[in-house]
Amino acid sequence: MSLAFDDYEELVDDFNGARIWWRKIKELPRTHGTTTIAIAKHGWHEEESRAYRLTFHRRHRALIENEYLRHVQAEGRVIKARNRRRRFYTNKPSRDWFCRYDFWSSVKFDHPSTFATLAMDPNRKQYILDDLEMFRRGKEYYASVGKAWKRGYLLSGPSGAGKSTMIAAIANFLDYDVYLLDLSTIKTNTELRRLFMTTSHKCLIVIEDIDSSVDLTAKREKDTATSDGSNDEENKVTLSGLLSFVDGLWSACGGQRIIVLTANHKENLDPALIRRGRMDLHIQMPYCCFQSFKVLANNYLGVTDHYLFCEIRQLLAEVNMSPADVAENLMPRSKKKDVDVSLGNLVMALREKVFTGNKDLHDEDDN
Repeated sequence: MSLAFDDYEELVDDFNGARIWWRKIKELPRTHGTTTIAIAKHGWHEEESRAYRLTFHRRHRALIENEYLRHVQAEGRVIKARNRRRRFYTNKPSRDWFCRYDFWSSVKFDHPSTFATLAMDPNRKQYILDDLEMFRRGKEYYASVGKAWKRGYLLSGPSGAGKSTMIAAIANFLDYDVYLLDLSTIKTNTELRRLFMTTSHKCLIVIEDIDSSVDLTAKREKDTATSDGSNDEENKVTLSGLLSFVDGLWSACGGQRIIVLTANHKENLDPALIRRGRMDLHIQMPYCCFQSFKVLANNYLGVTDHYLFCEIRQLLAEVNMSPADVAENLMPRSKKKDVDVSLGNLVMALREKVFTGNKDLHDEDDN
């Protein structure tokens, strides 16, 4: 719903027995003799002042002030939320920052991923959904226990396991914006804080491949000076700066934010970064299991059962194949979906991995 007034247009509204007239008015800027002429000569002008004027009977004044205006504001927020287009943001390099609101570039976010189409064990999926729902409705609870209204998720697992798809599904479920933070373009901890302070409420702040994006392997040590006497910590993002970003006082500014870190190798991360309280929920994104395969088969082929399912179950228990690889084998190669051909392609690919002994080791979920 979009509502707009032309100048001096009038709209009549009724609320609990009271009639209210809305009218859009404008006031032209006042002139100040030679000063106005000088401004106009340079092509500048003062903008007109516009406002809405409400007219109602004096006996309804208390009703208008105490109930009606709040009603209008509440309805406006509902309409704004319904019509809001979520955005996907990426941080600009600091050399491209021209003002305090120019730290991010964005595009419309319309990723189709949902938890219904997410290839994952159903019980694990429901556990994550319950956690998200608790977080979304947890404003009073977080305040009562003295915690900032934020949460940290660590997604770990091999490439192609669905970490990015999981992030999109979370954003769609919560109706949140997504901020993708590229640490390699950030020079200092101060820049990292500035970026955080310009994120919106109700958002996901994502750092992908945290185990390889920047060098955070060095543990927290005392600051050391470089050869020219300057502090090297001032010229890079440090582990302590990242910890402050995730769990320091700065992280409590605003609310309803979820910080998501992804990693291929969780064991390479500093334990201080991923401890509970910083990364509250550790989600292992494993290789494709039979339950995940059934979701993919339904997504891509529209089938829930087939005579090849039994063999596929056995093969998936013997070899490791990512959900992305399974999906690629299930992808129809023509407009006509041939279920037998697509499932046959997957069986052949799995058999080949068995024959070549190509079984990758992966960590078990520690949750």
